[in-house]
Amino acid sequence: MADQPYVLVLYYSRQGATAAMAQQLVRGVELIPGMSARLRTVPPVSATCEQSTDEIPEQGPLYCELDDLRDCSGLVMGSPTRFGNMAAPLKYFLDQSSSLWLSGAMIDKPAAVFTSTSSLHGGQESTLLSMMLPLLHHGMVIAGLPYSEPGLMTSTSGGTPYGASHWAGDDNSRGLDDGEASLCRALGKRVARLASGAAL
Repeated sequence: MADQPYVLVLYYSRQGATAAMAQQLVRGVELIPGMSARLRTVPPVSATCEQSTDEIPEQGPLYCELDDLRDCSGLVMGSPTRFGNMAAPLKYFLDQSSSLWLSGAMIDKPAAVFTSTSSLHGGQESTLLSMMLPLLHHGMVIAGLPYSEPGLMTSTSGGTPYGASHWAGDDNSRGLDDGEASLCRALGKRVARLASGAAL
């Protein structure tokens, strides 16, 4: 296990919006003393659901390995929406985690989820809920965003009690607004605080 406890920020991003959210979550995690963030992604998959890229990406964070998942103190997981569900590459990675389920390696670790959509009603909440399902099967403890976060009541784009979310626009060119970024940081900080054993 790593010397310093870390929250794994695991995501898949196609157009960059989910990756931008992941960066804000990392900032939130690192606000908690003694807790670091480990940023990881997953490779795309081909039409035949086989890994289609090299083991090390040309740019950006490394691809996640099961050891990264097993050894984390907490997990924040993100995906763009695909018809109201998580993207196939993230699901494909999670489908490889049976050994962790069998060993109970993830039980009682805090976890949270985040997503980005092209349209305001593109399935943000259903995607967040779909990502929670395998985490619940792993015995993880799901942490959402509490309404003590004022951004939940003022946002006109992203942000739900189920997790952080972002509206990227129909051409995926809309960046994170201040409210969305703030909620991402708040979620990362909350998971890190839970993972460190500190009181809420």
